[in-house]
Amino acid sequence: MENVANGNTVNTPSARARIQALGGFLTNMVLPNIGAFIAWGLLTALFIPSGWIPNENLAAIVDPAIKYLLPLLLASTGGRMIAGQRGAVMGAIGAIGLIVGSDIPMFLGAMIIGPFGGWVIKRFDRLIENKIPAGFEMIVNNFSIGVLGFLLMIISYIFIGPIIESANNAVSAAIEGMVAAGLLPLLSLINEPAKVLFLNNVIDQGIYYPLGMQQTSEVGKSIYFTVASNPGPGLGLLLAFTFFGRKTARRTAPGAIIIHFLGGIHELYFPYVFMKPLTILAMIGGAMSGITVFHLFDAGLVAGPSPGSIFAYLALTPKGSFVGIILGVLVAAAVTFLIAALILKFDKKTEDEDDLNASIEKSKSMKSEGKQVLDSSNKDVQPTTIDKISFACDAGAGSSALGATTFRKRLQKYNIDGIEVKHYRIEDVPQDADIIVVHQDLLDRAKMFHENKEIITIENYIDDPNLIQLLEDLEKRNEKD
Repeated sequence: MENVANGNTVNTPSARARIQALGGFLTNMVLPNIGAFIAWGLLTALFIPSGWIPNENLAAIVDPAIKYLLPLLLASTGGRMIAGQRGAVMGAIGAIGLIVGSDIPMFLGAMIIGPFGGWVIKRFDRLIENKIPAGFEMIVNNFSIGVLGFLLMIISYIFIGPIIESANNAVSAAIEGMVAAGLLPLLSLINEPAKVLFLNNVIDQGIYYPLGMQQTSEVGKSIYFTVASNPGPGLGLLLAFTFFGRKTARRTAPGAIIIHFLGGIHELYFPYVFMKPLTILAMIGGAMSGITVFHLFDAGLVAGPSPGSIFAYLALTPKGSFVGIILGVLVAAAVTFLIAALILKFDKKTEDEDDLNASIEKSKSMKSEGKQVLDSSNKDVQPTTIDKISFACDAGAGSSALGATTFRKRLQKYNIDGIEVKHYRIEDVPQDADIIVVHQDLLDRAKMFHENKEIITIENYIDDPNLIQLLEDLEKRNEKD
């Protein structure tokens, strides 16, 4: 348990926390629009000439949707995240300049120009705040977007669009070169460590998804959607812990398998890698094997699987790719299992529970220190009331939702009511939250936005000692009341 409620302490966010924040921002541009991407993917899988039921008339929707609809949705969402509805309008205006001025789907450009448009109008609104004469608010608000949007649209068309298109083409050429040389599996050397450090969203949303959509518009599928989202390696790792792990790991891994493989929440296997860092080699080996199989069978998906569930994989698999996709997932799981099993089998450490006990002792020590400070400052005051507990994660829709739901059920089991437990992305945690619960690797990022809040860090969303300690504290409070 870590309390950062210290107004005198200046927290300098780490580089990793900043990158995580960027990944979270990109994710939250994409996540609200995933339904539109899936709709486009299904349209492509069904109606293009190589689809399940080719239809020339319905296939005519494919190109306008990927060129106009999806980038505009991204840009509008990005602008809204910065400056509300006015930002959404500015983002969309700027994006249309990019779209018309380029020959490729402008996903990357939309994720840049959308937030930039929101930032421009937000800065302008701050400059004129409290300076508009009464009765002129509407005309100033409308014409400010009109004029600034006009300028942004022209600049995007003439300058920004060509620059982004050139950068996109360079990245595409580099990765296509890796594909042609058979080196695409080497991306796993970057992807797998990045995933367990919660940096995967930067890679997925910023690089692979835009490239995947571009390739899908040309050939009807893309391997890029699979290079970092394959649920096979995580399945193999958790199976290895199920059979060869000790105590806590063996007990919790089967439940994690269901949530990871079927539910698509990959964060569930991260704590197991942290527990045995050498197993990252198993993850890399499994991921490389899966990509190799996908490449050999010319397999791909029609859209980004979000969440990365096996159900999402199968639903987004186009005609002709089922054998390659299923084999890629199974091979990745098998290779990861074999390597991880060897690592666990020959691990000299007698108990993985030692790590768990250390976490419990650390939690108790920090809690004791906090109590001593509280008691010395005001011995007669009752403990602060806990009304709101916020579980937070990268996108606010995966692991945090799981954690909040599980913890809420535990509160009900212990007849503890009156406490609101909800899940959010880190940046959206409300200011009146009493406690914030995050994974320990997101702590720095949480501190960036919530310096004066009590933050509890966890490693395991299923059976973490810090959550158990929190539950016991709340139960004691409930008994006193």
